[in-house]
Amino acid sequence: MRNKLTKLLPMLVACIVLQVLPANSKSCSWSAKMEEDEGGPVLTASVCGGPKQDAHLMLVCLEQPFLSYDLGPSGPELEPGISASFDFNAGGKTVTRELDLEAMYNYFVVHLTPTDPLLALLQGKGDVTVSSAEYGQNSFPLTGSSKAIGKVLASCGTNAGGEAD
Repeated sequence: MRNKLTKLLPMLVACIVLQVLPANSKSCSWSAKMEEDEGGPVLTASVCGGPKQDAHLMLVCLEQPFLSYDLGPSGPELEPGISASFDFNAGGKTVTRELDLEAMYNYFVVHLTPTDPLLALLQGKGDVTVSSAEYGQNSFPLTGSSKAIGKVLASCGTNAGGEAD
């Protein structure tokens, strides 16, 4: 009996780990797909990240590139009408941008130009860390970012999605 238990114990532990892991460690990499917006479908490049992988970076093109940063449900409570300075750090480079809170979605947002250095930074390799003195930091993988962001940027001016608020 003890011999059977000794053989079954590692399998039992493996089964428990496999059932717990997906909830805590889903894989995050950039993708580009159509998402619903109040103005209709819009091509969106997005990635998840952060310690609980519930924070998100999202890029859409509503006549110009528009980056959203969602701190996720584990982020702090946000007050309408606020702005904050965020550092985006990847590959030894840092780009700082002032992002405004979009009250409807509770995301921080910033409009960019197609040649903005932040877009180049986000299309690099490794990880990007987004940090703010007020709101802490989250890291996001850059795996697949170049392809996903490139798809969205190619749609600029041709996307029939909604208008920017």
